[in-house]
Amino acid sequence: MKTPERLQPLVEYGLVDEVIHPLMSGKEADVFVVRHGGELYCAKVYKAARQRSFRQAARYTEGRKVRNSRRARAMEKGSRYGREQQEEAWQSAEVSALYRLAEADVRVPAPLAFVEGVLLMELVVDEAGEVAPRLAEVSMSAEQAREDFELMLRYITRMLCAGLVHGDLSEFNVLVDAGGPVIIDLPQAVDAASNNNAMAMFVRDVRRMTQYYGQFAAELLETRYAEEIWGRFEAGDLEPESPLSGTVEDVPRDADVDAVMQEIRAVYREHQLDQARRQQADEEG
Repeated sequence: MKTPERLQPLVEYGLVDEVIHPLMSGKEADVFVVRHGGELYCAKVYKAARQRSFRQAARYTEGRKVRNSRRARAMEKGSRYGREQQEEAWQSAEVSALYRLAEADVRVPAPLAFVEGVLLMELVVDEAGEVAPRLAEVSMSAEQAREDFELMLRYITRMLCAGLVHGDLSEFNVLVDAGGPVIIDLPQAVDAASNNNAMAMFVRDVRRMTQYYGQFAAELLETRYAEEIWGRFEAGDLEPESPLSGTVEDVPRDADVDAVMQEIRAVYREHQLDQARRQQADEEG
């Protein structure tokens, strides 16, 4: 196919030999299958801020550190230069997260290069060498669901220990290859310690995974891993390989139980809305 304009620099730099075909178009990026050195890769072309439909981006960027003080001041003022730096920071956040999570032994696509708003990374494939399906497209036995859910919880725990919360984790942001789930789409990953929304996002991420795998193994729906993992994280008692039970002690009577329940209900409502929006997008696509 004809090389898209945004991928031309990678061709000129020798990072892409050929653009094979479009893979998908999402709310924040267009993705292409490309060839480099005889191997197939994935090229993620980030959309400009005015083209993205990602909602409430400010909630996700809160707490992200910018080392360069000039850049930080410009971003706070919202100048043209500041907006350009915000855009660059949003795009490079996924690259940074991929390297951090790979080091933390979380299964994510391996990044190869990031050039002019394009991320070149591993193409996740199935046993037949075809592009791996999304988790939403996979059906499984109860035994397989329990096994994969346990593995996903381990990745989520390692991610949190590395200081990150995915922030938009769902069956649409997980691929499945021969080795199990692979987590993708991380430009909105939040800092677990400095983002005030991190806990709510973490609870939502875990509950989405619980709901999906719970379709195949109903007993998973009774677990409380989100509260257990986050509680241990806040207490400083969480390790990457911490054993998990899926249970937590009852909330003390003097705690604000109503507030806790409101938070849980709000997360669940948002999950339902997200499901409806994604279903509508799939039908329209």
